[in-house]
Amino acid sequence: MKHRKSAGHLAALFTILIWGTTFISTKVLLTDFRPVELLFFRFVMGFAALLLACPHRMKGVERRQEMTFVLAGLCGICLYYLLENIALTYTLASNVGVILSVAPFFTAILSRLFLKSEGKLRVNFYIGFVVAMAGVVQISLNGFKMQLNPAGDLLAVLAAFVWACYSILTRKISGFGYPVILTTRRTFFYGILFMVPACVVFDFELRLERFADITYLLNLLYLGLGASALCFITWNLAVKMLGAVKTSVYIYIVPVITVAASVFVLQEPVTGSSAMGMVLAVLGLFLSEYNGKRTVRPEKQTIGNSRS
Repeated sequence: MKHRKSAGHLAALFTILIWGTTFISTKVLLTDFRPVELLFFRFVMGFAALLLACPHRMKGVERRQEMTFVLAGLCGICLYYLLENIALTYTLASNVGVILSVAPFFTAILSRLFLKSEGKLRVNFYIGFVVAMAGVVQISLNGFKMQLNPAGDLLAVLAAFVWACYSILTRKISGFGYPVILTTRRTFFYGILFMVPACVVFDFELRLERFADITYLLNLLYLGLGASALCFITWNLAVKMLGAVKTSVYIYIVPVITVAASVFVLQEPVTGSSAMGMVLAVLGLFLSEYNGKRTVRPEKQTIGNSRS
């Protein structure tokens, strides 16, 4: 059991390390790709990779289980990324970064309503949430004033809520007993289907000649094979091993990874505000994960009460 939890934490941490650096590839690609084009290409690429990795079909899927896959694809693959990208066109990136970090709190609320197996939340979860959010605010603002924009901020809140829904659905899917690669691939399939109407609305263009650019191709491969195919598998594994709530709190350190990547890859300076924010975000993660249990040492046995 202990090894299983350790593997879950490693899987969640690995996923966040990749997701925290995707902004670099996204920034490069958005110079010539629309957001909906980028999403469609990366998830189609991820689906193809998962199909090649495990070409087997899922058998015996019940109608209720199928609906869970449909909703997971709608929430985690289609709606979350579309809401996030559209929110960025209406409000500041710092606002979106702060608001999306509320996702673990939404996950905790939904888990109490729909997942009895998650157990009761401890006080340290809420303390960790407050500390982590203080850190995320420090990192995201970093000397800038937070400007409210009702439309963009509301979309970001909806994105955080949708990701929480995806986390709960993933937890339910993990109980079906199917291999994670197959369940992730099925979720991708439905997510891509839901993206098709969005592609029509947002003027999707195929323009395959863009793939001839080696820079674009490598960054798309990173997003499609790494951040999508591989990371959704490792994230779903973490949810299966740790639960939806414990896994979701790793979202707190996405801004920390982003700042670190900015320093090492883009040579951006670290300010005192962002450094303090990084410390608070990591501290909030540890506080939320701390279970409060202590190892009880067995009392010394005496001759009078010893048992043979």
